[in-house]
Amino acid sequence: MKHRHLLLAAAIAAATLALAACKKEAAPGTDTASSSAPAGETADQFVARINAEFKAAYPEMTSAQWLSSTYINGDSERIAAKANERSLTQLNSWIEQAGKFDGKPMSEDSKRAIHLLKLMSSMPAPRDPAKLAELTQIATRMEGSYGAGKYCSDANDPNSCRQLGELEQVLARSRDYDQQLDAWQGWHSTTKSMRGDYQKFVGLVNEGAKGMGFTDAGQMWRSGYDMPPEQIGPETDRLWEQVKPMYEQLHCYARGKLDKTYGKDKAEVGNGLIAAHLMGNMWQQDWSNLWDQLEPYPGAGSLDITAALEKQYQTNLSAALAKAGKDANVAAQYKAQREAELRTAKQMTERAQDFYVSLGMPSLPQSYWDKTQFIKPDDRDVVCHASAWDMNMEGDVRTKMCIKPNEENFTTIYHELGHIYYDLAYNPLPPLFQGGANDGFHEAIGDTIVLAMTPKYLSSIGLVDAPTESREAVINNQMRMALSGVSFLPFGLMIDRWRWGVFDGSITADNYNKAWWDLKAKYQGVAPASTRGEEFFDPGAKYHVPGNTPYTRYFLARILQFQFYKGLCDAAGFKGPLHECTFYGNKEAGQKYWAMLSKGASQPWQATLKELTGSDKLDAGPMIEYFSPVNAWLKQQNEGQMCGWQANAAPAAAAK
Repeated sequence: MKHRHLLLAAAIAAATLALAACKKEAAPGTDTASSSAPAGETADQFVARINAEFKAAYPEMTSAQWLSSTYINGDSERIAAKANERSLTQLNSWIEQAGKFDGKPMSEDSKRAIHLLKLMSSMPAPRDPAKLAELTQIATRMEGSYGAGKYCSDANDPNSCRQLGELEQVLARSRDYDQQLDAWQGWHSTTKSMRGDYQKFVGLVNEGAKGMGFTDAGQMWRSGYDMPPEQIGPETDRLWEQVKPMYEQLHCYARGKLDKTYGKDKAEVGNGLIAAHLMGNMWQQDWSNLWDQLEPYPGAGSLDITAALEKQYQTNLSAALAKAGKDANVAAQYKAQREAELRTAKQMTERAQDFYVSLGMPSLPQSYWDKTQFIKPDDRDVVCHASAWDMNMEGDVRTKMCIKPNEENFTTIYHELGHIYYDLAYNPLPPLFQGGANDGFHEAIGDTIVLAMTPKYLSSIGLVDAPTESREAVINNQMRMALSGVSFLPFGLMIDRWRWGVFDGSITADNYNKAWWDLKAKYQGVAPASTRGEEFFDPGAKYHVPGNTPYTRYFLARILQFQFYKGLCDAAGFKGPLHECTFYGNKEAGQKYWAMLSKGASQPWQATLKELTGSDKLDAGPMIEYFSPVNAWLKQQNEGQMCGWQANAAPAAAAK
């Protein structure tokens, strides 16, 4: 999934994940007026002061990060690293000052604010200024390395070099086994040099976490869920056990189809594991690109959103070329093409905005349209990974994407605007409460809207023809949703399972790659087609690892979005099968949603969840209810098949 957003308690663009910026003149290891505690200051006064200092300094930090993601070069990396260094120094100072209020009387709001302050960065920094500087430099370097990564099939031919987006297209569109393998191996080869940096990074953030009283950085991450950190693993295991049978049915069906396309000897690795490069996605987290092979009933209820968007682009291109004139030279034609790309991207974004506005939410500010990165610039390297940004806590919101006219990008826009509207809703709160109820909430907001993008909705906005009412059409539509939503579930778990092990030392540096593929086999049922020894650093091929973005949030978001969706459908008074519900245009549902968003991180997530859904428990039941038609269909299709896999039967995953 192309998910990353600017959260108060999470990471931002240059992989530092520290949002607590200091005043411009602050330097590492120095005291400034902003970092000095006044004599006799109470806990409540301390929180008020930190809120004010945080908000005043915040734009400097976000601006540096924005530049480092949209203008990747040595200068922007240096600026971002120094901004991160200053902000982490200031954050360390605030946390140290907060310690003197332990056990002292204060309001419940102040108690919560101080707790959130200690968890503000997922990159806890050492107190030693030299180590802090080293940490920020490594973090920024890994971010830049990922964004600028290129695979050159011919080292002597620059024209053979391809970045991630181009390599992803090979996996999505080609059905040539060798071409797909080359693209997959090519991207994974770009991260070898990152391995040493990551090992150093782990040591530094662990030192920072221990300095704050945690056993390691992983325990710190797990402390942000309004429950004891040791409960997060079992809680996510419980949810996984709820949904695992559904995933296994989808895996079984997909494996059978791939066996027919490529032959079982190529499609499978070991006993039941699917070859990773054949899943249509670089990380096997979204199987939507296998639609041509997995479509249950060809053509039934066809919702070719990509074709509709491509048609829209061609219309814009024709208009731009006509404006340029029939005698336009190559440069003018290229300019027209760029104009058409930008116009299409903005139209797609305007359509997503319309859904939120239909619920009674405000239109995006003009500054959003002026400052957002809609398409990939042609004159510089940028991080194309989709992200949403709150630049100043006062309405300067932006998204950063390299939008293409296809279904995946279209739904990603709806997702990213969910982050933006969450930001706008809680902007009136004190800065330390400007964040998601938990990090899974932030990821679930836009995805809840995506669930409401039913065939009926898509038809109502003129994007597709009126949907066909038939069982076959329902199964097709559900399969499309399952190929992105259900397929993601084990991936949403395994990344942090790997990192928790790295942070606590149970996964050592000489087993990084082996442990990665062991977990992918265990949870996803996939394996590499060729040996991936420890000379590789395959975890780094996924943005969120070098970007240091905690990933359990995405698994929780998958569960939460269906709980939110059901709650909003109930608020809208919908009656019928859950998967048919859309609340587009329903102000009652919108009011209830906005009320939830407005709470931000001001109270435990359990209370916020209950206000919307009536329950304070995480539950995959609504997700299972939603997918019940296609799940029943998959069981019928898989009848008589040997489903499941043996995770320890993948010799290719072993280290050399």
